[in-house]
Amino acid sequence: MALPSALMLVSMMLTTAAVWLEASMALSRFDANIHEHLRATQAADGALVLCVRDWRAGIAPVLPARYGARAHWTESRAFEHGAAYEPVPSWPGSARTPQCLIEAAALENPADRQAYWITARGFGALESTQAWLQLTIVQDAGREGQAWRRIVSPPAVN
Repeated sequence: MALPSALMLVSMMLTTAAVWLEASMALSRFDANIHEHLRATQAADGALVLCVRDWRAGIAPVLPARYGARAHWTESRAFEHGAAYEPVPSWPGSARTPQCLIEAAALENPADRQAYWITARGFGALESTQAWLQLTIVQDAGREGQAWRRIVSPPAVN
C-alpha cells in the first residue's frame, strides 16, 4: 500500500518540477527577447538623435519629396539600396549599424512650409530584431513643430 502512494507522490513531484523548469525556460526566453528589443529601440533612438543633428548641420542626405507616390520610408528597399544614412560606423551589441532615412514631405501648399520625415531603424543582436522610430519635423514661417512615433510594423518587403 505504501509503494503505490510513494510512486504517486514522486510522479507528482517530478511533474511539478518539469512544469517549473519549462516555465523558467519560457521566462528566460521572454527576458532575452525584451532585452534585444530594448537594445534595438535604443539603437533606433540614438540614430534618430544623431540623424537630426546631422540633418540640421547639412551633412545627412535628404531625399526629395515624391508627389503622388508613397513616401520612401514606407518601402523597405529604400533602406537596403543605399538611400539610408548611417550616422555611426557601429552600435554596441547590434547586428548592424542603425540607419535612418531623411526625406522631404510633399505638401499641398509649400509656400512657407517645409516638412521632413526622419525614420530610424535600429537592430538587436540579431538582424531580425528591429525597432523603427520616426520624427516628423514641420517648419512653418520660422516656427518648428516636432512629433515622433514608434512604427509598430515595419514596411513590408517589396
